[in-house]
Amino acid sequence: MRKIILLTCFICGITISSSAQNRERYEFVRNLPAYADSLIADLTYPLAWGNSDIKDFGKWREAARQKVFDCMLTPPPAPTNGYEAKVIYEEQRDGYKARKIEIRLSKYYTVPAYVLIPNGKGPFPAVNMLHDHGGHFFIGKEKCIRPLACEDSTVIKDAKEWAKGYEGQFFGDYLAQHGYVVFSADAPMWGERGLKEGMKRNLYDMIAGNMMMYGIDLSAYMTYDDIAGTEYLATMPEVDAKRIGCTGWSMGGYRTWILAALSDRIKVGAAVCWMVTTDEQMTFKYKRTENGGFANCLPGLRRWLDYPHIASIACPKPMLFINGSQDKLFPVAGVEKAFSIMHDTWKSQGADDKLETELWDIPHSCDRKAQKRVLDFFNKHL
Repeated sequence: MRKIILLTCFICGITISSSAQNRERYEFVRNLPAYADSLIADLTYPLAWGNSDIKDFGKWREAARQKVFDCMLTPPPAPTNGYEAKVIYEEQRDGYKARKIEIRLSKYYTVPAYVLIPNGKGPFPAVNMLHDHGGHFFIGKEKCIRPLACEDSTVIKDAKEWAKGYEGQFFGDYLAQHGYVVFSADAPMWGERGLKEGMKRNLYDMIAGNMMMYGIDLSAYMTYDDIAGTEYLATMPEVDAKRIGCTGWSMGGYRTWILAALSDRIKVGAAVCWMVTTDEQMTFKYKRTENGGFANCLPGLRRWLDYPHIASIACPKPMLFINGSQDKLFPVAGVEKAFSIMHDTWKSQGADDKLETELWDIPHSCDRKAQKRVLDFFNKHL
């Protein structure tokens, strides 16, 4: 039996039936164009360090960064009166205070966030803790920081369940216990910035496409908010503005290295399980059901720079990258290529000792060992 679906065109009002039957001719396979390999072959990355005709590294960083911002489309307008924040709730934890705040990151919106502040006399080093994707939108900041008592019991329960991906340990609380101010905010579409009707995975792509109709990009808004959140973090009296780092796992890893590349406030970055090259990510050979997506899509940027080239804008900052050899999202061949490209950049600036890239025998995860490795890296450089 063939499944028949009735579809109505919103422009002309005509109702037609659609079935799962395939045509003999087609142009797309799974979720890629049939000519994907040809597209990859035509990507030359003319603005990459080493490919660009700009030979002064400082000028190259400026030009490459500007190209990224150009592809991020129109930014959200800055708040009229600065990053106004109000404390919603506060509680004392073992060695640190936990606050829920609401912060105005744009003229358009305020953003819920958690802040952890160690006991004692500051100012302290600080970390912008960037949460993951996971296809799970009900919580955001609560993936990294244990929910405060003011939250609904369903949020608290969900966060405890999600923490299993971090081997039962809340990464942000772990860093706060070791002397770091930790900031974590919901990204657009996650947690308290989600969909009124309740979020489903396919709706993320639909909303991202609709936002492009306004001339803005959902992934870019996430990064713009990460930059603004870091600026707010630098204004806190408890924070040493010269010692701010960022970290995250999965999409949080992506958010980490692009934030380090685009914000001079960030002095150190540590990305767990997010680095690859486009030729290995967007190919047919791994038979994946998902290759990329709107969560890391900046329009047109791949015609200029690949992922490791963008991350290289952070050079010569200290950066740590951990990937897993058993991680099915990021093929080892692409990870190794990306690591090599970045090392070539850091070497060219006499800073290869500040770039640490590690391939562990782990799946897509951020266990306690990885969190300890990030802490040690921050202790060394912050």
